[in-house]
Amino acid sequence: MPKRPDTLETALLALELLRRIPRGRKVSAPELHEQLVSMGVERDVRTIQRQLDMLSKHFDIDRDARSRPYGYSWKERAKGMSLPSLNEQESLLLTLAEQHLRNLLPASLMKSMEPFFVQARTNLGPQASGRREREWLSKVRVVSTTQPLLPPKVRPGVFEEVSNALYANCWLSVNYRNAAGKRIEAEVMPLGLAQQGPRLYLVCRFRGFDNERSLAVHRIISARASSLTFERPREFDLQRYDDDGRFGFGEGQRIRLTFRISRSAGAHLLESPLSADQHVKELDGAYEISASVVDTAQLEWWLRGFGIEVIEARRVPIK
Repeated sequence: MPKRPDTLETALLALELLRRIPRGRKVSAPELHEQLVSMGVERDVRTIQRQLDMLSKHFDIDRDARSRPYGYSWKERAKGMSLPSLNEQESLLLTLAEQHLRNLLPASLMKSMEPFFVQARTNLGPQASGRREREWLSKVRVVSTTQPLLPPKVRPGVFEEVSNALYANCWLSVNYRNAAGKRIEAEVMPLGLAQQGPRLYLVCRFRGFDNERSLAVHRIISARASSLTFERPREFDLQRYDDDGRFGFGEGQRIRLTFRISRSAGAHLLESPLSADQHVKELDGAYEISASVVDTAQLEWWLRGFGIEVIEARRVPIK
């Protein structure tokens, strides 16, 4: 295949940069370089800087040279660059993805997708033609099954470092304060990220240990991703870690639980069973329910919340 001429390569780079220059905030050449690298476009920062300086002379782009690195953004009334291939249905899908997957995608990917998110929000704005797609956003909602809580604040830069280290299989240095207030500085191997209600948890292994621990991301005081990579343990499986009740503060021990609950309080368990092998016996004004579950603190809180009378909690051998 013949190599594309430099003029075409330059034009394509210019188009990518124009699409990624935001409104209402500044973006620097190093930030744009990171976005391009994440999508496989290899250009050095100096080349991107020269392109940005050139584009700011020919387009309505504001170049803030008060400090380095320079910041670039579209001027307030500038038309900017649109993404004509993004229709109303795609805009709706991207907007919902931005709302619900923000904490479950690598920070670098979210940053590289920002121009698409901006265009999707614009396509669903008050002046857009996609009225039904815009209305859909007010017709659907993810609701909490427990008392709603505001998410704890995560310190600036922490999530970016955590997610980037997780994405690239890099060691992560953390300064962490546990629930008891004790501070720990350690190097950890990030293995998984889980959102439990409003909280985010990092599943990791401390250097020198082969067991997993969960760190609340909002308790990480500072984090720094290393350039040193690691081989991800083949035996670790985040799905199995969850199935073992680790996020419910358990150790993976399964039990055969038998309890009684009033019919009014237990009716939902007929629709949403505790397990596939759940057995229900109808009594006078109550249900006697047996199910195989993981023994966790979360299960104990649930039982207490319903005032359940536990008849038996028999351990099941681990296979």
